Amino acid sequence: MIRQPAVANQFYPGDPASLRRELSALIPASAEPETVIGIISPHAGYVYSGAVAGAVYGAIDIPGAVIILGPNHHGVGAAAALYPGGEWLTPLGAVPIEQRLAALVRRYASLVEEDATAHLYEHSLEVQLPFLQYRRPDVAIVPICLGFGNYSSCQELGAGISQAVREYGKPVLIVASSDMTHYESADSAKVKDEMAIDRALALDPQGLLDVCRAKRITMCGVVPATVLLVAAQALGASKVNLVKYATSGDVTGDFRQVVGYASMTVA
Repeated sequence: MIRQPAVANQFYPGDPASLRRELSALIPASAEPETVIGIISPHAGYVYSGAVAGAVYGAIDIPGAVIILGPNHHGVGAAAALYPGGEWLTPLGAVPIEQRLAALVRRYASLVEEDATAHLYEHSLEVQLPFLQYRRPDVAIVPICLGFGNYSSCQELGAGISQAVREYGKPVLIVASSDMTHYESADSAKVKDEMAIDRALALDPQGLLDVCRAKRITMCGVVPATVLLVAAQALGASKVNLVKYATSGDVTGDFRQVVGYASMTVA
């Protein structure tokens, strides 16, 4: 199957040359990119969150295989929807599905189903691809769109992903796609986002999910981030670093209603 871009010319430039120029401006060069297990990266339009995403993509080494976990904003399709084999297109070219790693994820994570429907219009995974392609043109992906919300499922999927990564035997990056607080004042967003970020920095997946539920923190990718932290712990992670935090108000100048963005590394 071939997935066509759903949000080119909306969330990011649809013209290849324009997209490359924008990515060049957004991704700082790093003399010593860090090898990490995973990252948390935002997924808004590049004009709003691109600098936050670019900061983390510029700081890390990108291996040949990447598992991308994104939230299901549209509520359609399977609860843990793996895109069937084939490739995803962006203005920068085609990105193949890493079939062997995808098969291992399905073997060890019974929640995961092959389902293209959940991915049809979903932007949260797509907007990560140009960053990956810019840094690693030969990258292959395992895209999984998540629509569940309970911690037991996060545990099960995270454990399954960690088993799949170990058996795969080659370097894998896990990307959790998430924005932070939505449509509150910048001051309110910062207070709430700090609570969520603190749990992530403590490598506390259940605490992250719990604080978002208890404090009504509208971190749309809290489930992907929780799954990442579970998997990363099983793979030996010992630290999480906050790379960059910002809000849409830093771009628009309107701090009355903002969306928060954070990028983090998990190593």
